Amino acid sequence: MTRLLLASQSGGRAAMLRAAGLDFDTTAAHVDEEALTAALQAEGQTARNIADALAEAKAVKISSRLPGVTVIGADSTLALDDRTMLSKPASPEEAASHLRRMAGTRHRLFSAAVAARDGAPVWRSVGEAKLWMRPLSDGFIADYVARHWDSIRWTVGCYEIEGAGVQLFDRVEGDPWTIIGMPMLPLLAWLRATGLAPS
Repeated sequence: MTRLLLASQSGGRAAMLRAAGLDFDTTAAHVDEEALTAALQAEGQTARNIADALAEAKAVKISSRLPGVTVIGADSTLALDDRTMLSKPASPEEAASHLRRMAGTRHRLFSAAVAARDGAPVWRSVGEAKLWMRPLSDGFIADYVARHWDSIRWTVGCYEIEGAGVQLFDRVEGDPWTIIGMPMLPLLAWLRATGLAPS
């Protein structure tokens, strides 16, 4: 096994690491994200802190059983301006509901990455992006969900901005890697500093 492992089944996150030229393996962490999110929300935690906690839970769980391997956990959360959090849609109907709710408004997306080794976190970063979704007609939403459900079902916010999801927006503030799902520039800087990526 390589010295670096991504604790995620996200195709977007793996593609970012591959494009950066990193040598890594992937595995699913199988963390109960819904239960952990609900518990953290009950404590009054912010969307930013919840993204960080979810990323840490994934990294720590996998690294605790793989001594010496650096494990990267990552997660993203989405908060509307009223602080309501939206999760990954459970059905096409819920995806359409989320898009109707976001249409014509701004939301914040938080993407966290946590590195863990031997069951303990050793590095972390959380990126934030602000996105303004354009007004969307019911017809556009229905067509978009029908065409892209197989991929957007795995994404908070129901969009893949690197694909057709770019058509949902009027404006974005934040780097593209955060929007796709990971704060890549801080992560790469840390990996270079620790010898896990070429410097």
